[in-house]
Amino acid sequence: MTIPPEKDLAIPLVPGFRFSGLASGIKSDGAPDLALVAANRALPSAAVFTQNLLCAAPVALSRQRVASGRARAVLVNSGNANAATGALGLEAAERTTDRVAQALGCPASEVLVASTGVIGVPLPDAPFEAHTGRLVEALDEAGAADFARAILTTDRWPKLASREIELRGQRAPVVGIAKGAGMIHPDMATTLAFVLTSVAASAEQLRRALLRATELTFNRITVDGDTSTNDTIVCMASGADGAPTIQGEADEDALEEALRGVLEELASSIVADGEGAEHRVRIQISGAPSERAALQVARTIATSTLVKTALHGCDPNWGRILAAAGRAGVAFDPGEACVRIGDLLVYDRGRVLDPGDEPKVVAVMRGASYGIQLELAAGDAVAHYDTCDLGHAYVTVNADYRS
Repeated sequence: MTIPPEKDLAIPLVPGFRFSGLASGIKSDGAPDLALVAANRALPSAAVFTQNLLCAAPVALSRQRVASGRARAVLVNSGNANAATGALGLEAAERTTDRVAQALGCPASEVLVASTGVIGVPLPDAPFEAHTGRLVEALDEAGAADFARAILTTDRWPKLASREIELRGQRAPVVGIAKGAGMIHPDMATTLAFVLTSVAASAEQLRRALLRATELTFNRITVDGDTSTNDTIVCMASGADGAPTIQGEADEDALEEALRGVLEELASSIVADGEGAEHRVRIQISGAPSERAALQVARTIATSTLVKTALHGCDPNWGRILAAAGRAGVAFDPGEACVRIGDLLVYDRGRVLDPGDEPKVVAVMRGASYGIQLELAAGDAVAHYDTCDLGHAYVTVNADYRS
């Protein structure tokens, strides 16, 4: 998999927000591990979180605080998930955000928190005590790249994306920053992501748009079928001077479209960066009896270990694809189905790939990104799911990294 160049870290400034990121010693290798995004006042905010019953302390605290619909800052650390740490973990989350609030001069209730890294290890206090002041002092409108680097764990590259909203001649950027490479699977968001915009919108408008955009993006990706204890997406809107105001349903649709574009790009980068992955593959289902049924088939194929190992081996094994679809709990006639890899038909209503054409399909599967299409011939509904291959490197990464 080609690692994106450093120039990909360039994204538009978002009026009303400043960023910072630095190394504090949470990670033993000296890599950046402490990040902050902050505004000058509390802003309309919304968030979605993991549905894992093993819920990390920062998720519990942020879920409680964002219920007010307003937040001023988000503190993020990598290298330690602060999950399965009991009452001490919640105290640590509160203590670290108290320090940020004191430095910013705002109530602690306005500071959200997110953590990522090793589960079950107490969050050390010394790095926050020593570096919170410097983290706040380093806040800069152009600091998004520093923030993006500081939230990474096993990621091979930072993830940033941007779109623009234009309403009534006024424009506003929508910027997203995310991390994720392993423990990637819904329910909810699958990673840490932060979406920031200068539009003027209410917390309820943000919440509705974020939920819809998340369902079509971050809730349709998988790397390994495991949902993290810390999954979080936070969305904040600064309402900066000159930015458009979300006024009605059409404006909300435009906001949702921009959020979806940002989250789609971030989600795609996360799947491409799946631990040990070499190929990102979109599973596209058509001809299903309902969208729910199409999504169920797509998810079943995308999470099949046999399919994912075939993707790693660039093996056009359409039998594994059909077998996974056949156990998805959706009624269809395999004798009427069609399977394409890329644009090449490998199974057509009982007729199989000509062995002489297999090298062409293998060439498609050697690419970094391609699609697999399955036509069920059982209705008109469609859905997709993004996945990646599963190979030796995934086992190596996770055998050596305690999650």
